[in-house]
Amino acid sequence: MLLVHRERLRPSDTKGRMSIAIVAALPREIAALVRGTKPDKTLQARGIFLHRVADAVIVAGGMGAARVTLAVEAALQTGQVHALISVGLAGSCKASVKAGTLLRAGVVIDEMSGERFNTAGEGETAVLVSTDQIASTREKFRLHESYRASMVDMEAATVARFACARGLPFQAIKGISDAYDFELASLARFAGAKGQFQTLKFAAYTAIRPRTWGAALQLGRNSTTALRSLTEALLPLIDPQ
Repeated sequence: MLLVHRERLRPSDTKGRMSIAIVAALPREIAALVRGTKPDKTLQARGIFLHRVADAVIVAGGMGAARVTLAVEAALQTGQVHALISVGLAGSCKASVKAGTLLRAGVVIDEMSGERFNTAGEGETAVLVSTDQIASTREKFRLHESYRASMVDMEAATVARFACARGLPFQAIKGISDAYDFELASLARFAGAKGQFQTLKFAAYTAIRPRTWGAALQLGRNSTTALRSLTEALLPLIDPQ
């Protein structure tokens, strides 16, 4: 399946209030964008954190395809969504994509189904592959060899599929949290039932394993830097004024 959207993310002539839907996995990934607002209480009870900010609906529903499906559906139910953007952290799949940097995808591939989706990002060539779990170093190498992937996440392909079904422009903008050769046990073990990252469990695991302290600190620093760049890139889309 091929999705090609070349329209601008912001329409030039609309009736009524239109919103960009910015979709992430984790509340941390959208925290700086939604500062000062409160999530929808009803949805929060289901592990979905949906905020309305200026010209955007911003939502985080958890890691993986099932959870991001709930997040996108919640965003679409708010009203007139005219574009979807998949955002958040991703892993690098090649040496030239450095941890802590920002990358926009030109192509998104669903590793499970083989579907390919082009984005509305003019001139972007980076390939993002979505998988069903947090990728190990070995998996990132395989994805680069198989798809020429620049980065890997767990949600973008599902968001792209929704955009394709509804004829909406789509983009994927990711902050790179971990380098192509970064390994820290299996981060997949810290994924909770609602797709959340179990930070306390992760902290407890690393606390009693001194050899992991350096890598854990590095991951934290790189993630913070990447999210700062992601926030700076998204703010003009939320409120261009």
